Amino acid sequence: MAALNELHAAMMKGQAQGATGPLLNKLMDYTRDHFSTEERLMAESKYAGLAEHRGKHQELTRKVREFVARYQKGDQAMYLPLLEFLRDWLATHIQREDRDFGPWMNAQGIR
Repeated sequence: MAALNELHAAMMKGQAQGATGPLLNKLMDYTRDHFSTEERLMAESKYAGLAEHRGKHQELTRKVREFVARYQKGDQAMYLPLLEFLRDWLATHIQREDRDFGPWMNAQGIR
């Protein structure tokens, strides 16, 4: 995820505050667009794990909103937790949980 690298680079340069606002905006757009598309495909293909996966999406979206709120309050201590959250999101949700859906879609003939 490019956002992880962008935030890390900005933190290393002491520019986390300037980079975080646009990054969080991109992250909110991504969660809205990607999650709704993914859930629609899951519903159309009658994916058995849809309810559980939707719950994970809701939790991720809640956490992103929390980071937005912390950023808007000027919370300077939120950058490292945000970096860790993005790393965990990449490692857990995208690289593991989302990959479970790919074989299902292929078996259903959905591309």
